[in-house]
Amino acid sequence: MAADKAIISNFFTRVQLREGERFGDLIVRTALFFLNTPYAGATLEIGDEERLVINLRELDCTTLMETCIALSSAIRMNRPDFETYCRQLERIRYRVGALNGYVSRLHYMTDWIVDNGAKGVIEDITQKIGGESLKVHLSYMSSHPNAYKHLKDRPERTARIRQIEELINKRGNYHYIPKEKIPALRAQIQNGDLICFTTSIEGLDVSHVGIAYWQEGELTFIHASSTAKRVIVNPVSLFEYCINISSNTGIIVLRCRDLVSAYL
Repeated sequence: MAADKAIISNFFTRVQLREGERFGDLIVRTALFFLNTPYAGATLEIGDEERLVINLRELDCTTLMETCIALSSAIRMNRPDFETYCRQLERIRYRVGALNGYVSRLHYMTDWIVDNGAKGVIEDITQKIGGESLKVHLSYMSSHPNAYKHLKDRPERTARIRQIEELINKRGNYHYIPKEKIPALRAQIQNGDLICFTTSIEGLDVSHVGIAYWQEGELTFIHASSTAKRVIVNPVSLFEYCINISSNTGIIVLRCRDLVSAYL
């Protein structure tokens, strides 16, 4: 914890709000602060019971995204301190903003989107910029309980996850941009938008997330890469990345709301 507090203190010293800066640009600067931070999977799967895990020494794609929103929000609120970061992280990571056990964590991205949209943290702009209807049939976690530390040998918890999957599936009204359409629609994606990569893997909705980044006129993204084993600016464009992954079907685009009141 001391090491994480030191990282956050260094961040708030080096990254400060610029007058008139878009919130998305602040999120990009926050993401760039973490360049070369080591990648580590399953960083939240520790201990026997769910708790708010703070680990800025190692990141995966989701914890990088959540950390960038929480830290940027603390700056926008003019509350650059560790406690504010923790409050914002809990608000983003858990259903209705409150940690209440393992099943309260927003494990599936489509659930994360709906919940954080309701809380005023993000806006799903996918349909607005030309997205198409997305069918979601979630079942991966309940079908593979042994792959999850907190589900293995916990049938009652797995049953609760299955109920949540069914609720997400019934909710519907999800949208995505097929990867072939990214070149035609990319101009509507801004720095700092959240990019969720939809997948054809059975039982899943999204397989990866990143932060949109325009670099020298090309749209790419910042992410914690399991291949590079660190946080990187992706070396190829967003479109090329999607085309080269056979299981990728397209993207969901989210815009973080620049409303301080949304985070209070």
